[in-house]
Amino acid sequence: MSRLENLLGIDVPIVLGPFGGLSSVALTAAVSDGGGLGSFGLYGYTPERIRDTVAQLRAATSRPVAVNLWLPRGDEVAPADLDVRPFLDAAAPLFAAAGVEAPVPPAAFLPPIADQLDAVFEARPDVLSVVFGIPDADTLAAARDHGIRVIGTATSVAEAVALEDAGVDAVVATGSEAGGHRVSFLCEPSASLVGTFALVPQVVDAVGIPVIAAGGIADRRGVAAALALGAEGVQVGTAFLCTRQSAATAAHRDAIGRAADTDTVLTRAMSGRLARGIPNRAMREIEASGMIAPFPAQNWLTGVFRAAATASGDAELVSMWAGQAAALSRYDAAADVLAELRAGLPV
Repeated sequence: MSRLENLLGIDVPIVLGPFGGLSSVALTAAVSDGGGLGSFGLYGYTPERIRDTVAQLRAATSRPVAVNLWLPRGDEVAPADLDVRPFLDAAAPLFAAAGVEAPVPPAAFLPPIADQLDAVFEARPDVLSVVFGIPDADTLAAARDHGIRVIGTATSVAEAVALEDAGVDAVVATGSEAGGHRVSFLCEPSASLVGTFALVPQVVDAVGIPVIAAGGIADRRGVAAALALGAEGVQVGTAFLCTRQSAATAAHRDAIGRAADTDTVLTRAMSGRLARGIPNRAMREIEASGMIAPFPAQNWLTGVFRAAATASGDAELVSMWAGQAAALSRYDAAADVLAELRAGLPV
C-alpha cells in the first residue's frame, strides 16, 4: 500500500476532482466504492446543506469520502460593495434567453467560511480538500481533532511549500491543463499557468508530503506519466464529469466528448475568476460585453440563468467546464473510467 493510500484509507491512489456545482452523490460514491477517493464540491453550500450532503454520502457509501471548500482569498466583494445594475443590464439577453428575471442582490453572496467549516467538522467526512488558500492553524487543529485529513491545492511550487509548511497532509499539484477554476492564491492565476508535466516533478522535489497530480490526466497513460514524475496519486476531473453519474447536463457531457485539444479557453466570464471551459453563447457574449463583475458577484449573477439552463438542458447558457484532455474522456460510466485509470498503476 502506498503512502497516499494509507493516509486516506483508499485502495487505489485515484481522487475524483471536486466539482463546484457539478458534484453528485452518485458519482462521489461510485469512485469511493471503486477504491478511490470520491470528492464532493461544497462551493456556496449553507451549513445545513453541508450536513445533509455528507449524510447522503455516508448513506451512499461506506468508503472514505472527501468534501471540498473554497477558502477566501481576501478579494471577494459583498453586495454592499458593488452596484450590480450595470452587470445585470449587460446580461439581460441571457436572462431573457433562459426565461428568468434579473435577480435582486442577496444579503450575502456566500455563506461565511467559518460556518461552512463548523458544519464540515460536525459532519466528519474523511477528508477535507481546500482550494484558493491555506487553512489556518485553528482549522487544521480542528480537522485533526475530528479525524479529518486535509488536502491543499497548489498551482505553483511556492504554493505547495506554503501548504506543507502550514501542515496539510497532502497537496494536489494542478497544472494549467485542468478544467474549471485556476485556484492560485499567492499570485494571480494568469501568472501561475504552469503545465502539469513541469509542475509535478518540481513540487515533488520541494515537499515531503504526498503529491497528487492533476490536470490533463484522463486515461492510463496520464496515470503512468504522473507516477513517473514522482506523484503518489492522481486527481481526475473531466473524464469523470463526462460520465452519466455526474451532475453535468447531457449537452455538457456531449460537448466534452466532442472537444478537441484546442477547444477549451481560460475565461473570467462565468464567475469573475479565471477558469477553463468550452466556449458557448454565455461565455462569448459576456466576454464581448466587457462587463464582468468581480467574484463572487459574477458567479451569483450568472448562476441565476445557469440554473434555469441546467433545468432545460440548454448548453449555451451553462458553465461548460472541461480540461485540455477532454477528447480522452471516452467512457459513460464511472466504473469504466476507474478501470481505465487503474490500468496505468504499477502491477
